[in-house]
Amino acid sequence: MSNQVMELLESNNLVKVCAPMVRYSKLPFRTLVRKYNCDICFTPMIIADSFVMSQSARNNEFCTNAGDRPLIVQFAANNPEDFSCAAEMVAPYSNGVDLNCGCPQRWAMKEGYGAHLLKKPELIRDLVLQVRNKIPHPFTVSVKIRILEDIRQSVELCQQLESAGVSFITIHGRTPAQRHQPINIVALQTIRASVQLPLIANGDVKTLQDAEELQKKTKCEGVMAARGILTNPALFAGFCVTPLDCVAQWVVMGQKLETNFQIFHHHLSFMLEKIMRKRERVLFNSLKNITDTKNFLEEYFNLDFSQTVCSLTAVEECNYENVTNDFRRKNVEIMDSFEDFLENSCLYVD
Repeated sequence: MSNQVMELLESNNLVKVCAPMVRYSKLPFRTLVRKYNCDICFTPMIIADSFVMSQSARNNEFCTNAGDRPLIVQFAANNPEDFSCAAEMVAPYSNGVDLNCGCPQRWAMKEGYGAHLLKKPELIRDLVLQVRNKIPHPFTVSVKIRILEDIRQSVELCQQLESAGVSFITIHGRTPAQRHQPINIVALQTIRASVQLPLIANGDVKTLQDAEELQKKTKCEGVMAARGILTNPALFAGFCVTPLDCVAQWVVMGQKLETNFQIFHHHLSFMLEKIMRKRERVLFNSLKNITDTKNFLEEYFNLDFSQTVCSLTAVEECNYENVTNDFRRKNVEIMDSFEDFLENSCLYVD
């Protein structure tokens, strides 16, 4: 696989990135935003240990197709073994993996994931090195962080990651404790001046103009959108609100890819936020199936879905068997060694 991600980040053009969003940045949505000038997509955050150990988790959390590139698979991990094994499993079907070091949710912090890792820079480095040593270039290994109150600590972390061979870093310009405050432009500028590797800036991107201004201010190679692109998947194509063609594409695509209705409907609720009156949005939000949803949209917007052309690539069948067998064999060896240790300890005590 060619190094599409790094080629983009080294191209001197604004690289437009769709953020990892739990439940939302899955294959159907990634397919949609790619039609509207999005360059790189991230999967939702996937728990690495569940992904490695459970076929059900793999089926639920990850699917892709040949058109779904460049693709970065983001994992939550708190030990090198889980992260590297998960990375090996998705390597044939993606361009790189990303370690989530920014999720501020309480459950993630409690489990040692996300922003909790910002307190353990050496562990982050070990996680990156384990993958970098197992999977050769051009596969990328990246990290997504939030800034710390003491920006010097963020600079030191990014410099350590650069030394460890990380491919690029995505930086959300808020601390883990912040939610809706303006992003810290100065912090992003300071980190940019302190490292040589490509950076992606994240935060407060609602329009293409926002993205262009953020890149101009921070000199970061890429800009990532989350809530903004969820509300308007055509954001990076310069649309200020979701165009009706984008809505029609989503409806047809969602049906073809058999998207879960709740997710299908949630996406439409976000897209219609700025183009539908409040009274109609309340009615729309009460709809319970795809047929009623299509009928509502056809009547309200005068859409004709039969005229919407939407070509899709077949979903790839992912084969993880070799990696999972190796992982199980290593776990058995570890457990055998541990049992021998316990047995010897007992004999020694006796």
